[in-house]
Amino acid sequence: MKSGYKILWTDHAISELKNTLEYLEENWTERELSNFSKELDHTIELISKNPELFQVSKKKKEVRRAVVARYNNLYYRTKNDTVEILSLFSNRQDPNKIKI
Repeated sequence: MKSGYKILWTDHAISELKNTLEYLEENWTERELSNFSKELDHTIELISKNPELFQVSKKKKEVRRAVVARYNNLYYRTKNDTVEILSLFSNRQDPNKIKI
C-alpha cells in the first residue's frame, strides 16, 4: 500500500463543494459546519493514505464512493500517485443528477 497520494479536485467537484458550503452556511450552525469540515478533511486524509479503503461505485468500477457526514458522498478515482476528487454529491438531491 502506498501512502500520501496527492489529492486533486476537479472543477466540477470544486463547484459542488462551493454549493454545498453555501447551503450549509445558510441552514446549519457554525458548529455543524465545523463538524462537516472536519469530517471532510478526515475522509480526504483517509483516502490519501489508502485510496482503496472505500467501496467501488455501483455505476463505474474505476470510481470509489466515500460517505461524508451522511449527507454527502465523495466520488473519486486513483491515477498513478494521484487521487482525483470527481464529485461531492449531496444525498438530498435526485440520485440521477450524479455526473460521474
